[in-house]
Amino acid sequence: MSEKKSALIAMSGGVDSSVAAYLMQQRGFRCEGTTMRLYRNADIGLSQFHSCCSQRDIDDASEVAFQLDIPYEVLDFTMDFKSCVMEKFVRTYEAGGTPNPCIDCNRYLKFDSLLRFAREKGLEYIVTGHYARIGYDEASGRYLLKKALDQSKDQSYVLYMLTQEQLSHTLFPLGELKKTEVRELAERLGFVNARKHDSQDICFVPDGDYVKFMEQYTGKKYPEGPFLNLDGAVIGQHRGAVRYTIGQRKGLGLAMREPVYVCKKDMEANTVSVGPESALYTGTLFARDINWISVPGLDGPMRVKAKTRYRQAEQPATVYPEGPDCIRLEFDQPQRAVTVGQALVLYDGDLVVGGGTISRVP
Repeated sequence: MSEKKSALIAMSGGVDSSVAAYLMQQRGFRCEGTTMRLYRNADIGLSQFHSCCSQRDIDDASEVAFQLDIPYEVLDFTMDFKSCVMEKFVRTYEAGGTPNPCIDCNRYLKFDSLLRFAREKGLEYIVTGHYARIGYDEASGRYLLKKALDQSKDQSYVLYMLTQEQLSHTLFPLGELKKTEVRELAERLGFVNARKHDSQDICFVPDGDYVKFMEQYTGKKYPEGPFLNLDGAVIGQHRGAVRYTIGQRKGLGLAMREPVYVCKKDMEANTVSVGPESALYTGTLFARDINWISVPGLDGPMRVKAKTRYRQAEQPATVYPEGPDCIRLEFDQPQRAVTVGQALVLYDGDLVVGGGTISRVP
């Protein structure tokens, strides 16, 4: 009799990963559960709050694991999280970009450190509660990442960095389900977190005040400086350039005849330039740190649909190779507020072609 297939379930304490654990058990897998401790509350200057990876989430995950009768442990990844996610978060803002910490957490922790831990324990797969699907193409010999059937919950955008090796050892059991079905199943099973709200915040910035976190984390005070118009004339005083993102309109504190938006930041000069909404549109971007999924690489132009933000509708575009680890994307129609530091993800129908980090917006 062959040994059962085995899986490590990444249990965040939420309803999705709890149901994922149950489904893998139903499929006959030998399952073990784990929660990654990513930080301690003292690290971010808060006592108790509701976000992923808090003590409450660990308690909820352990209770579900007990109910399912699967082994469970908490892994301390606080040092990795600090160096790979928190510090990159700060560096990106200080360089004038807008970071994507959830993607970095997926890249460096969930599907790297955690997968390595699973393999060391002799477990074949890592399982998460993400809404996405994985397939295999016999013709190309490549593993594929596909959108979830529930398009309203699809999380393929934050998974574009998965390598062929990682995809071959990852399972997403919720990819074929709707969120409503997942909650109904959790209710039926009596899970403690069946009605728990999804976390919407950056886990280590649960109150949304990322500058307060950065100042507490670095010990720095980000200085005030001049607001400029697009001609370079000083029109006001900003409260620290890291506080503003491209496309921002609210909270500028400028009395202008017409609405103005943040169009550019010069971190060295500590200036923030504002202008009309029309100045926010661009037809071209460059991206680096490229990960290809459905194709091994790019040796010429390719037609794609592209997203530069998680909630953005896909936009038709053409992508061109620009060196060993860089691409240029030309949109069919100019797009609003494309921002350095965010992820560019390329699609072909339901397939994720690949993606990278936006590095320059001409």
